Amino acid sequence: MSLPSQKYQRIAPDVKLGKNVRIYDFTNLYGCEIGDDVKIGTFVEIQKGSKIGNRCKVSSHTFICEGVILEDDVFIGHNVTFINDRYPRATNGNGQLQVESDWNCVGTLVKRGASIGSGTVLLCGITVGQNAMIGAGSVVTRNVPPDTTVVGNPAKVVKKSQTKAISC
Repeated sequence: MSLPSQKYQRIAPDVKLGKNVRIYDFTNLYGCEIGDDVKIGTFVEIQKGSKIGNRCKVSSHTFICEGVILEDDVFIGHNVTFINDRYPRATNGNGQLQVESDWNCVGTLVKRGASIGSGTVLLCGITVGQNAMIGAGSVVTRNVPPDTTVVGNPAKVVKKSQTKAISC
């Protein structure tokens, strides 16, 4: 683990950190798992129950909430926001502030090699396919197929890549 400065970091004791993780200032990590060779930028929060694979890059000002899984080699641009609640409310049926038991966490899976552009918002319950590319500023409301580029609000397919088999 390589920490440039620990003065302005909040890393809870229950965080599982892999080897050669670089974490920059003003980060908040708790109850999550971080793989090997990961870089986490400034002003990033990663909540409990989230898993970050090996060789991922999470750029500054990003929010990764409970239930998000990033497989290996995923790129997350600046100011990306994940959402884990389909029907967010401040209060429960009795008018009291909600507690954890009042809602259902809905996860998101980002498959190996995917790239998510800066300023993207991803709604919960979706899968971003392997090697998919999401354009900056997109709002992702449904699954993104593998090897596909999506952009816009809501995000729509603009390009499908042809994956070539490698022969020996």
